[in-house]
This record gives sequence, C-alpha cells and structure tokens, in this order.
Amino acid sequence: MKSRVHSTIRNTTLLLGAIILASNHAGIAADSTPVTGPPEEIQVLLIGEDPRLLEQALTGVNGQLTHTLPIIQGIGGNIPTEALAILSSAPGVTRVIEDFNPPVSAPKRDCDIAGSLEIDLTGRQLNWSVFNFSAQPRGLTELSISWPPAIAAPIATVLASIPLDLPNTAATKNNKMLIEKSLPALPFGSTTLSIQFANDLSQFSQNDFNIALTGGCSTTLARAYPDNANDYYYNRVIGADLLHAQGITGKGVTVAILDSGFWEHKALQRTADGRERVLARYDAITDRRAERMTDESGHGSHMSSIIANSTTTGSAQQKNPTAGYKGVAPDVNLVPVKVVDGAGNADYLDIVRGLQWILDNHIALNIRIVNISLAAAPRFDYWDDPVNQAVFKLWQAGIIVVAAAGNDGPDVSSIGSPGNNPYAITVGAVTDSWTPEDKSDDYIPNFSSRGPTAVGHIKPDLVAPGGHITGLVPLDSTLAQKSPDYLLRNGDFVATGSSQAAAVVSGIAALLLQIEPDLTNDDIKCMLTSSAEPAINLDGRLAYSPFTQGKGYASAARAITLGERGCGNTGLDIDAAVTGREQQFGPTIALPDGTPSLDGLVDLLTQTPTEKGLSETRRWGVKAHIERLDSADIAAPANIAAGWLEAYLSERARMQALTESASP
Repeated sequence: MKSRVHSTIRNTTLLLGAIILASNHAGIAADSTPVTGPPEEIQVLLIGEDPRLLEQALTGVNGQLTHTLPIIQGIGGNIPTEALAILSSAPGVTRVIEDFNPPVSAPKRDCDIAGSLEIDLTGRQLNWSVFNFSAQPRGLTELSISWPPAIAAPIATVLASIPLDLPNTAATKNNKMLIEKSLPALPFGSTTLSIQFANDLSQFSQNDFNIALTGGCSTTLARAYPDNANDYYYNRVIGADLLHAQGITGKGVTVAILDSGFWEHKALQRTADGRERVLARYDAITDRRAERMTDESGHGSHMSSIIANSTTTGSAQQKNPTAGYKGVAPDVNLVPVKVVDGAGNADYLDIVRGLQWILDNHIALNIRIVNISLAAAPRFDYWDDPVNQAVFKLWQAGIIVVAAAGNDGPDVSSIGSPGNNPYAITVGAVTDSWTPEDKSDDYIPNFSSRGPTAVGHIKPDLVAPGGHITGLVPLDSTLAQKSPDYLLRNGDFVATGSSQAAAVVSGIAALLLQIEPDLTNDDIKCMLTSSAEPAINLDGRLAYSPFTQGKGYASAARAITLGERGCGNTGLDIDAAVTGREQQFGPTIALPDGTPSLDGLVDLLTQTPTEKGLSETRRWGVKAHIERLDSADIAAPANIAAGWLEAYLSERARMQALTESASP
C-alpha cells in the first residue's frame, strides 16, 4: 500500500545552513542555546492587507516598527514579550510570526586537531601546518608518514620545534614510518611539522605523501589538486572553461547575491577586462545602500568569488590569457545584498527585506539571477513561508532564483527553505574527490540535504560541485579566523557545502543568459535540469535517488548544447502561487515501510548504497554509461532502465547535427 507524503516540519531555528567546511564539517551553523528566561523584547512579523492597520496594531502594544515589507504584505518590529498573544487578535492582523533566531554556536569539529589542506615542498623539506583547536595542549600518540618509493626515508622530523626520534631502518619498510615515542604535546593554535629528506622534492606533489597525526582522534593530510592556487578546477568539471574559450563569460548579466556581504577585492570588484562591475551594494540589516561593503563572515565573498572571480587560471595565462578563469562567469555584474552578520546570524525580516530591495531594483539594475546560499529549517508549508512568498514575487518578475539545498543530509526530507520552494532552482552538492579529470570517483557527500520536501516535491533539482571549492574571503573574516586549516598558502580559502554548489549553478545561468538574453527563468531551469547527467550503475539502475541527485550533475556545456525549454515548472502556476491560490503537492509516495519513493522508482533505483569515492559501477550521464557497455573488457548485464539507450542515441544525433551546422 502506498500513501501520499505530507509531513510538515516545524522548527523555529533559522540557520545559515550552507557553511560547512571540508570533510570534517567544521564551520558555522546555527545551534540553539539554552535560554534562562523569556526575553523582555521579541521580534515579530505581522501580515495583513492594510499596512496602516498593521502599524497601528504594532504601536498599540508599544512596539517599534523596524521593517516595511510590502512584498509579503507585512511589517516587522520589536514588541514586549507579553504582547505577543494580544497581536493575533488585533484588527487587520491575519498572521503573527515570531522571528526566532538563536545565536550561532562556535564551530564543532569531528577532531580538534587538524592539518592544513596544503603542504609546502621546498628543496628537500616538507612542511605541514598543524592546528590544535582545543584551547589547551593536546597529547599525541603517534605520527605516521609514507613517501614515494623513489626517495629514501626521512632523515629528520621536527614537530612544534622539537626534533623527533626516528625509528631505525628496519622499522621503515615499504616507505612507511610510525613514530610513537618522543612526540611532544601539540600546543594550542598553529605549529609546524617539518620532515627533511635526502632527496630533492621538486618533482613530487602532495598526493605522493601520506601523513596522519593521532591524539585521541586523527587528522590526515588531504588529497590536493596539482596547482590549486592557480587553477580552481571546478570550471573544468562543469565545462565552463570551454565556454570561456569562446568568449562566453556572463557579460551583460547581473547577479544579486543575498548573503553576508562583499569583499572589496579587485578580482571581485572588476571584470576580466578591468571594468567596475558592482552596480549597487545594499545592507538589509541596516537598510542602507552603500558605496563600499564589508563581509565579516566571509561567506558572501566566497559565493561572489565562485560566481565571478575574474582572475585567469595559471594554465590559461601560459597558453591564452582569455581561455580560462577562476570564476564561473568572470564578467557578470554583481549586486551584493547583506542579510547575514559576522557570526552567521540572519533573520526572516532582514532576508525578506533584502528580497524586497532586489525586487524593487531589479529593472533598474537588470538583475536576472539571485543566489541564495542560505537554508532555514522549514517552519511552515512552502506556500506559507514568508521567505518563499517573497521568492514567488521574484520568480513572477522573471528573476532566476538559485537556492542551496542545505547541509543537513543524509536524512531524507532535510531540504531547507527556500530550497523547498518548487519554483526555485535547488542545488545539492557533489564532490570530485580532488580528481577533476575523472568523474568515476565523483559522489554526493552525506552532508548534502535530501528530499522530498514536506509536501512531496522532488528536491534538489540537480547537483553541482560543492566539495573543497576554492575562493576568496577576507583574511580577518569569521571563516578564515575560525578555520585557518582551510586557507591555502596564498590566502585563498577552500570550503565545502551546498552553498558553493548553488553559486556554481548561478554562474552557469549567467553564461546561458549571455548567449540568449531573452531566456526566461523557466527556460533556464529547464535547460539546466534536462541536460544534467544522472549517476547510473552498470546494471542501468540509478545510483542515487532523485531525492538525492535530482536530475543529476549540472553541466554548463551540456545546458547550452542539449538543454531543452518548456519543462522548467510544468504544472505550476506562479500567478496562483503569488495570490495564495496554489498549494501544490509533489508526486512523492510512501512505501509500506514509510520510505519516500516515486511511482516506478523501486525498480529503477539500486538497493546497494553507492561508493563514496572511486566506483567501478557508477558513471555520470547516459553517454558514459552506454559507452562503457560497449567496452571490450566489460560484460554488459541487462540494461534494465528503459530509455538510457534511446536518450544516448538522441543526444548523439543532436550533437552531430550541431557539429554539421557549425561546419563551414
């Protein structure tokens, strides 16, 4: 027996849910703090048709007006706590919402010792920065080191300025060494592990070494890109570098970034050709437009960098200065809208005021895209959520809204708001395992939020690179100060989350709009989802549920060549949503054990969890799936998922037609 899914999540915590750093999930996330007693004053949102009556109700309980929000027929203000019950019965007030926003807790780490993401190989010495975040000296039990077969064992090792006793030669077989004696206590803060070899290390890379430091818990040396400081690599993964080479860089498109602010860095302020591109800066917290902006958190700057960093890649500089950039759309115009403070605090009122300002100014500034890398635990059905109601208005105005899925996976129904909005383009995260040239080890990490939504919609819509994404943040920002282990030696910052994935998709949308400025937001959503590449196992079954991967892996190149139109929001009516007449349930059903599913999905979805890393069976996209079946060294089993071959042949025919039409 199957039943329709409808289980509304009620949670009053608003969180900046997309800041999760690297694999240990350290970073900023809101956390409830015990309250010793009721506050004397609370912040509320009042909704009703007549703003004069709303203001009278507010002032009638000695409240103070702070926000005027016609986008949702509301106002915001501060009132005495005891007046909350009175407001709901005041004339003209149809709804009262307490804007509850607990303070953000300190970052929580799986382990309070950590090593930097990047080592320094200079001459014959390897240096690795190590951090102790426990605020007191940390005892260590062992240090393990392995090195390439082409070089001899270390001849000296120093940790925290103390030389370590190395094991004898007999204990260093197979290019491995374990040190369990003479290990000093790790001091609070940063220190250095130095390993000296007899050989020159210039021909080797970080991935040739393995280091682990244990003290109750362990930290290991991460894998790394060959030249992360000069090439961020995600543009190669999504095919944006191919478009850059053709001069497609997002020129003429404006992206608003609803986040924590903006770093006035040259690569963010200016396009690749040096043009000033920040058209306006609005601080929704103070309700002021500014000539310059700060970003105490760093999160908004990281999103801006992913979307628009105009620095050319190292490889591009060597070959063709216009061929590759660090940002997905390096020539877009930017409009940063600040709604989050340095500690990660954000509230409904400021978020809605930021969306209000974007709506009011989108024509004058030609804002076509809004990136919302924030996720709140849903308190209401999506149609009753004030932030989602504001998103309706933006979508109705033709603005593309890209939202992060959130970082509350792997639990089902963990999609945040406004990512649970059926109109928004909701993006989950995928990681490339530090190997951008090989998609066979790309996987969806546990943190990426899963669907369905509370009313059964399939979310996310697609996934995009969100693992260890490099970008720019101010060095004095919360992100850089709280997580120095994620700073590269050149000052760039590496972060992981669905925030980053959403920013990647916002950049792709800008590339599409440069090519065809008349595309609608429904067109863009359709192009992105119809061209996304699902993860498929060798037997033809889906490696991930649509509630985990949506339509699949986003691709800028495929969106342009193979993306369709007319499928963006099939069956939805944005005008009805805006007026409150649409309360749309999704297609999700519940299996007898309560598991969310879709009609026919049981037969098409693998029952074995796919690998986190290299997979012998998982491939992304019908092309990779079908062509491996023809490989001489693979015995192809029954391809049970009807339609993969047909889809492959259709894609191939369309690509051939495009090639022929482009030929002279």
